[in-house]
Formats: sequence, structure tokens, C-alpha cells
Amino acid sequence: MIRNLFGAALAFATLAASSTAAGMEAGKPTVLVTGANRGIGLEYVRQIAARGWNVIATVRKPAEATELQELAKAHAGVVIEPLDVTDHAAIDALAARYRDQPIDILLLNAAVTPSYPSAFKPLAGVDFDIARQSLLVNAIGPLKMCQAFMGQVAASAKKQIVVLSSKGGSFAESPKMPMMYEYRGSKAALDMYMYTLAFETPKKGVTLVLLSPGQVNTLTDPKLRAIKRPGVIEAPESVTKMLRIIDSLTPADNGKFLSYEDRSEIPW
Repeated sequence: MIRNLFGAALAFATLAASSTAAGMEAGKPTVLVTGANRGIGLEYVRQIAARGWNVIATVRKPAEATELQELAKAHAGVVIEPLDVTDHAAIDALAARYRDQPIDILLLNAAVTPSYPSAFKPLAGVDFDIARQSLLVNAIGPLKMCQAFMGQVAASAKKQIVVLSSKGGSFAESPKMPMMYEYRGSKAALDMYMYTLAFETPKKGVTLVLLSPGQVNTLTDPKLRAIKRPGVIEAPESVTKMLRIIDSLTPADNGKFLSYEDRSEIPW
């Protein structure tokens, strides 16, 4: 009886471990990407998968992420996981499933971004529902992800946390005009959370860096996407340059806020 129970428990544990590691190839770096359904997040998955690395791609609605599904079919190392970064219980559950999986790069990309032209509304046009959601997704969500997955990052070879921020959250670099209240406030909060966390990460051997991806064309409307706007780039260019920076990171970069263009530091 005891032997049978032990055997069943062992079989269950083996099944759980194999399902957690499904698609993960041993000996290759593993990257967890949030907000992987489109834009910058999807492009990160595409370029990282092309390297043959493992990718845990998280999205709120996997069934609607058709391009990501195609990538997963083409690359065995890409695993899609449902995740809303405002759902802390879901984050903890995902971290528990991958508790034995070292994560070389925790790449925190999910964000609520301003829509055009509503981003240019003055104080009277501030949407406080969007403001609250922006704080939950853009600032609190990444902090919770860091808390939940710090152990897996510390257990990896690369030990990197890369957070996508924006010059819109910088007091020095943000446009000197009333615009994007909801977005700019959330990114400033994110920057302070990560600035503070960067005093802890060296104790765990982890390097934490914030990146500005530039002004990336993430519009979904084909007509709006086709409009040429000064300084706006496409996701492949942004991600290619950010990956070069990520590849070059050392512990000396911990706590820095870097530009995708030339690795220069962005003032807070």
C-alpha cells in the first residue's frame, strides 16, 4: 500500500516536472517575456526564438495571440502562458509552476500605452480609470513579477532583469508640455520601484536594467501605422538594438536606465 502510494506520488511529481519543462531545452538560456502578443513583446519572442533560446511568452489572452501561436509552432522552445500582470495570484501560481526553471532574463514588457490622439488631452481630459490601470500594469505589475521570479533569475547563468520603461517617465527627458498624464505618471512610478530594487539585486548576483525602446510604432490600425511620424521606428529595429545592449550587460550596469540607441544613460 505504502509502496503504491509512493509510486503514485513519484509518478505525479515526474509528470508535473515534465509538464513544467515542456518545450524547455536544457543547456539553453531561458527568457520570460510579458506582453508577448504584439508589438515589442512579440518581436522580442521572434528574435530570441530565432537564436534557439527558450522563451516563456506570457499574454492575457493566448487564444487571440495568433502570431505568437505561429511562432510557438515554428519554435519548440517557445511556450505560451496565460498571464495578466495585475493578477498577483496568477503571477504567484506561474512562478510556482516554474519554480525549478532558471530564468536567465526576466523581460518585463507588458504595458498600457497611450492611444493617439487621446494622449494629448490636458488636465480636464485625464481618465482616472486609465490612470489606475496604468499604475497597476506599468508599475506594480513589474514589481510583483520581480518579487515572484527573483529566485528563478538568481538561479540562472545570466541573472538579468530587463524592464522596459520610457523617456516619458523621466523628469529630465519627458516633453515639457501637458500630455500623457496617465502614462507618464505610471512610468515614473516604475522607474522609482526599479531604482529602489536595484539596491537589493546585487546581493543576489542579479543585474537589473531599465531600457527605453524609443518611439515605436505599435499602432494596430493599418491606416494610422502607415502615417510617417518623425522619430518613430518599427519594433524590429528597436528590439534588435535593445538585444545588443542586453547581450553586453555586466553587473556594473545594475540600476542604470539606458537608451536603446547608443546605450547612453537616461537621467531620472
